[in-house]
Amino acid sequence: MRFLVTGGAGFMGINLVRYLLARGDEVRSYDIAPFDYPEADRISIIHGDIRNRALHDQAFEGVDVVVHCAAALPLCAPEEIFSTDVEGTRMMLASAAAAGVDRFIHISSTAVYGIFHGHQPSENDTLIGVGPYGEAKIRAEGVCAEYRSRGMSVPVLRPKSFVGPERLGVFELLYDFAYGGHNFPVLGSGNNRYQLLDVEDLCRAVYLCATADRNAVNDVFNVGAARFGSLRQSFQAVLDRAGRGRKVIGLPVKPAIWTLRGLEMLGLSPLYEWIYETASKDSSVNIDKIANRLDFSPVYSNEEALIRNYDWYVANRGRITRGTGVTHRRPWKRGALTLARYFF
Repeated sequence: MRFLVTGGAGFMGINLVRYLLARGDEVRSYDIAPFDYPEADRISIIHGDIRNRALHDQAFEGVDVVVHCAAALPLCAPEEIFSTDVEGTRMMLASAAAAGVDRFIHISSTAVYGIFHGHQPSENDTLIGVGPYGEAKIRAEGVCAEYRSRGMSVPVLRPKSFVGPERLGVFELLYDFAYGGHNFPVLGSGNNRYQLLDVEDLCRAVYLCATADRNAVNDVFNVGAARFGSLRQSFQAVLDRAGRGRKVIGLPVKPAIWTLRGLEMLGLSPLYEWIYETASKDSSVNIDKIANRLDFSPVYSNEEALIRNYDWYVANRGRITRGTGVTHRRPWKRGALTLARYFF
């Protein structure tokens, strides 16, 4: 099959590119970031903005399936988030329809459920976006629904936070503390159940949406790990892997949240509301729909996914500690959180 992967140079994008190449599919990456991976000579590359319609004819030529991973993430400016995540998605769907592409897989987020606690949201739950990113993802899903109503097959996946090779962002804090022999702080006791997802399992879900019956996949699906425990257990597995004898340390919730909220307002912390408001709460989604309809069965547990990501971090640490950014492939600028190393 011939795939167009938007955001192909990003964390999810490169993992999906590798997953598809391993199965003998043809891949074209379309990303505003350069595709600086060894696989560059095995794929077709379009280096540009998805909002540049002048590139769309070239992007969609000969494509069977679009996997739309490109997005402006929560640390970006609100206007960039709405322009890319909503209007960019609208432009891509319009061009895909005009080019006769029948299947367009959109990567959304469980951020559309807002800050949930005490139950596992299913796909028909009320959507309450937190911040510009969550709101934009809801609006982008609305655009997908428009094109689904016009006859296009538009599967939408809502993954939990996913990790694996190439993932940095907020998780780089955990890996750096573990590697450096520090304890790692969490909000509250850390005993709240918290579901993650391995990026390879997400790629597997994408492939099911690309290859299964078009009507069966033409819907919205939650995706998350099937095996997970508490946040403390998940993070402790990484500290244990580092072998420095360090532990997860709980912090009082309310003072910590007020501190992080203030630091965020001052631009001194990369942690945004959805992260610190959900970190101490039970957080998991119901994955029965994709399991029953598409026979999807996640392979990795939380701990296995994090350890796989940590091992990649250790092996590549020399080249990834240079510079910061706002994507999942770069360490985030820590601001005042840099001082946390001296206390833990």
